[in-house]
Amino acid sequence: MADRRLQVFHAVATHLSFTRAAEALFMTQPAVTFQIRQLEDECQTRLFERRHGGVSLTGAGQLVLDYARRILALQTEMDTRLAELTDAMRGSLQIGATQALAGSSVPVLLADFNARHPQVQTRLIVGNSEQLESRVRDGSLDLALLEGAPTQPGVDALPLGEDPLYLICSPDHPLAGQKAVTAKQLREYEFIAREPGSATRQQMNAFFAAAGVAAEALKVVMEVGSLATLLALVQSGLGCAIVPRPALPDGAERRGLVALPLKPARLRPVSLVLPQTRFRSRLIQTFIEFSQQKLRELKER
Repeated sequence: MADRRLQVFHAVATHLSFTRAAEALFMTQPAVTFQIRQLEDECQTRLFERRHGGVSLTGAGQLVLDYARRILALQTEMDTRLAELTDAMRGSLQIGATQALAGSSVPVLLADFNARHPQVQTRLIVGNSEQLESRVRDGSLDLALLEGAPTQPGVDALPLGEDPLYLICSPDHPLAGQKAVTAKQLREYEFIAREPGSATRQQMNAFFAAAGVAAEALKVVMEVGSLATLLALVQSGLGCAIVPRPALPDGAERRGLVALPLKPARLRPVSLVLPQTRFRSRLIQTFIEFSQQKLRELKER
């Protein structure tokens, strides 16, 4: 029911790109441009600054975006509440997950949830913890499955369990024969780190800090934003890395990876993060309860 121009504006403001907004909305770019021009004419002001390679919000655009988020969230809440009156479990869920979780437990979780509630449309967004927290807070995600505890205000976290961290290296690495490795041992070897903002990077930093090892003492040869790329670089022998257990591929040894426990062991919490002030529909509450039960079952296997 919400004005289509507002939906289009929200997409452009979220992606800061007319092209990506058109792709997300399954519209042509000229159609998106036309809707934005109509909205700007009605508001009698420019909402975007056009520049080469993208757009940015004007002051008026930021104001409209704040209201657009609330209006669209209220529409979603209304649609969900109406569906609940008919006792139907339907609607849409915008879910975020970190790369490690998206490559392990989350696909099983979403597949089983979809099988139980086929009328629910689910969209999965993959990113690092910092990015996903921001999207939960601004309302563009309903919830997110994250590694570690949230660091930003305006969100609530429900604990879903803990996973141990491991050091991974190639079979011919000098540490490959160890039973466990300490932070001080790792100072001597080339290291590949996840990008700043990822929960794994935060946990890695905490592991070294607890042992009194300064960040600048590490031989970090590369920072990587992709988990798949990190695993491939470790396989190539470029260096070792710290990853959570769900990031380890099945048959890691057959893929040229050796996984070693950290000493002392370090556990990475897994949390389900939601906005603090947003209404929790029956659909969201059902997904929360289903996630808690399903992830507990997966850990017990």
